Amino acid sequence: MTTEPLLDVRDVAVHFPIKRGLVLDRTVGHVYAVDGVSLTVQRGETYGLVGESGCGKSTLGRAILRLVDPTSGQIVFDGTDVASLKGEELRRMRRRFQMVFQDPLSSLDPRQSVESLLLEGIKAHGLSKGDAADGARLRELVEQVGLPRSALRRYPHEFSGGQRQRIGIARALCVEPDLVVADEPVSALDVSVQAQVLNLLSRLQRELGLTYLVIAHDLAVVRHVSDRIGVMYLGAIVEEAPSQDLYDDPQHPYTRALLSAVPVPDPELEDRRERILLTGDLPSPAAPPAGCRFHTRCPWRQPTRCDDERPQLRVLDGSPVGHRVACHFAEDIRSGTLQPHRVDAAPGDDVLAGGDVPQPPGSVTEILGH
Repeated sequence: MTTEPLLDVRDVAVHFPIKRGLVLDRTVGHVYAVDGVSLTVQRGETYGLVGESGCGKSTLGRAILRLVDPTSGQIVFDGTDVASLKGEELRRMRRRFQMVFQDPLSSLDPRQSVESLLLEGIKAHGLSKGDAADGARLRELVEQVGLPRSALRRYPHEFSGGQRQRIGIARALCVEPDLVVADEPVSALDVSVQAQVLNLLSRLQRELGLTYLVIAHDLAVVRHVSDRIGVMYLGAIVEEAPSQDLYDDPQHPYTRALLSAVPVPDPELEDRRERILLTGDLPSPAAPPAGCRFHTRCPWRQPTRCDDERPQLRVLDGSPVGHRVACHFAEDIRSGTLQPHRVDAAPGDDVLAGGDVPQPPGSVTEILGH
């Protein structure tokens, strides 16, 4: 792994205009889907991007591949700012980064055989070496992803969900990319099939030297495959750390809320662990809160600072692994100087009604709300 990252995303924003009117079609606002994201992905590593639905993680992945155009910022891939590329230059660069889409059926053309799907990418990028060589390459590809050679003559509807996802992976690999963005690659699959696909991705990474950006909402999936993890909330990354460090020592209250929702198979640990119940809905990305985006749901909220100043993602003092957090009071929270407090339930909120929540010995119970 070199010190120069393969992918360097610098303050990228993706804003979609909100238009009204049949004739004038005027812009009346914007959806701030991605709003100032910076991250780096080193060669050969897997970077996991997590967050709840609507936080902008899929839009960021598509912006990195220029499937949607960024509103501002830089996307530097192997020293080249792809955000500024157009036409033929962009087409040539696209061979080096590919995407595995969330839905393995709708992302495949039902009128094309697997052979036609794979050949299309090879020929589009000028990688064809004749019928015999191309045929050998296709047979090698389907075997790499765990499918029989006979799969080349079949159509997407003839396969199961897991097999279709393998075809999607083969299509991404057919042009020999350096970076693969996997957008929820196993969310539509059964649990047993998820494990097979994740193991396949790990094996291909070792064999081909691939770099992954894995987008998911399932923290168990991301933990299994990722070297580093970034947590997104409302268009911005609020915490980033090596995978094990993030799970062992989460700092941002939103990260802690996400981790508290992951099931634990041991009943004793499940009863004693930290409980964080997020109330209220995710604010609209068309009208995000001023200041800290999470302050409307955070128990550590300090009205003057949190409501007015947007925190920057910075490395925690004394962190040997580059653990970054976007929180005004991350150091105080880490040291225990700033303690969580109970947030009163809104009228009709059954989750928080009925007095104090029992606190098991040895754990901290945090109830987050407005």
